[in-house]
Amino acid sequence: MNVLRWLFDAQIQFGDQILLVREVLGNLFGLASALGGMRRKVWAWPIGIAGNLLLFTVFMGAFFGSPNPINMLGQAGRQIMFITVSVWGWYRWRQSCRVQGTRAEGAAVIPRWASRMERFSVISVLILGTIALTPIFRSLGSYEPVWSDAWIFTGSLMATYGMARGWVEFWLIWVAVDIVGVPLLWGAGYYATSLMYVFYGCFTLVGFFVWWSTRNREEKTRVQTQFPDITVDVESSKS
Repeated sequence: MNVLRWLFDAQIQFGDQILLVREVLGNLFGLASALGGMRRKVWAWPIGIAGNLLLFTVFMGAFFGSPNPINMLGQAGRQIMFITVSVWGWYRWRQSCRVQGTRAEGAAVIPRWASRMERFSVISVLILGTIALTPIFRSLGSYEPVWSDAWIFTGSLMATYGMARGWVEFWLIWVAVDIVGVPLLWGAGYYATSLMYVFYGCFTLVGFFVWWSTRNREEKTRVQTQFPDITVDVESSKS
């Protein structure tokens, strides 16, 4: 209990600002989860859930007695959403591991491009979700500009869902989330998370190209295994 109490209250001096150790740890867990996701490892999901629990207590600062009294309701709700979707993603990837042919190189899922209809659905949800959540978050007292908080929440939902489905494009949704998240969180005083968003933005671009390359390689291998006499341009098969 003393260790848990220390973890909850420990702080790091950052110039004239204070960082909570659990904010730093929560983001490090998130980074580890992202690394596991890029490698398509099942353990990425429970690691991410642990980070989400820590960050939930951070963004509900006023409720948990944190030095930063600003409640980021969208960010806090985002952690709950992450946990919910991650449980489903964890289950989906574990199920995928049991299907023959999906454990190439120890990976839990084979990346694929989303269909045109799936891409249209994602864009529609991003726009409509942001519009719908903005007045709700504002009425609950979330930090301005509230549309940014709503965009981050909606984008995070779709990115996590896309990761569970194995869409290559889910990395690009994270880039869109990070671009908005950096100035919002810095302005609210969540400096550790804001700096991590800068790193995440670069990391997600790398993840996109890694999954793109992996998708091409594994699709070519699959086709050549089934049709050894046929040469296929995997780029032309994107839908």
